[in-house]
Amino acid sequence: MAELDVVVVASGEGPGLTVPSARHVVAADGGLLRARELGLDVDVVVGDLDSVTPEALAAAEAAGARVVGYPRAKDATDLELALDEALELGARRTLLVASAQGRLDHLLASLLLLGSERYARLELDALVGDALVHVVRGERTLAGVPGELLTLLPLGGPATGVTTEGLEYPLAGETLGPGTTRGVSNVFTSTGARVTLTDGVLLAVRPEVARDSLC
Repeated sequence: MAELDVVVVASGEGPGLTVPSARHVVAADGGLLRARELGLDVDVVVGDLDSVTPEALAAAEAAGARVVGYPRAKDATDLELALDEALELGARRTLLVASAQGRLDHLLASLLLLGSERYARLELDALVGDALVHVVRGERTLAGVPGELLTLLPLGGPATGVTTEGLEYPLAGETLGPGTTRGVSNVFTSTGARVTLTDGVLLAVRPEVARDSLC
């Protein structure tokens, strides 16, 4: 696969995996520890630094990482600050490595954050536990395997003109409104699925995916 621009690593535990190479690695606070577990060399550590040990932080700085610290009383999560840092680095193709464990409110906020208009110029994907999540704006083609599940969820309002190819239950110019389950548990019928929409944002969620399917 093509090299990523930025990998953003959030804090929390997760499965072992091989992360594709990237020009930059940004750790969101305690994501520094997860990045080390994954064998990643971190370029930037950002956050209020309450979830990372002083020893790990010192080691990262000694290895050349830039540390961007914020007060604990702030108006954004560490993950949001890390995604903002990816924008500052000029990223386009960006992968978030996150945990599916921990607080439910943090997980929900993180998934909703992916659809923010501020990140519209990013081609954004996220590994969240065992799931792979794609942000879809306009059009995306997703590589998969026949029989694999794919769920389409609208973010921030209705997704209109939703059309799919390569899925068992096709959509043809349909509207998926907030709260609908219409897009849940679709199925790949080939090695690729194409999703287009005329307006809005979709999360394309693959609950169990091969680790080499990041495209």
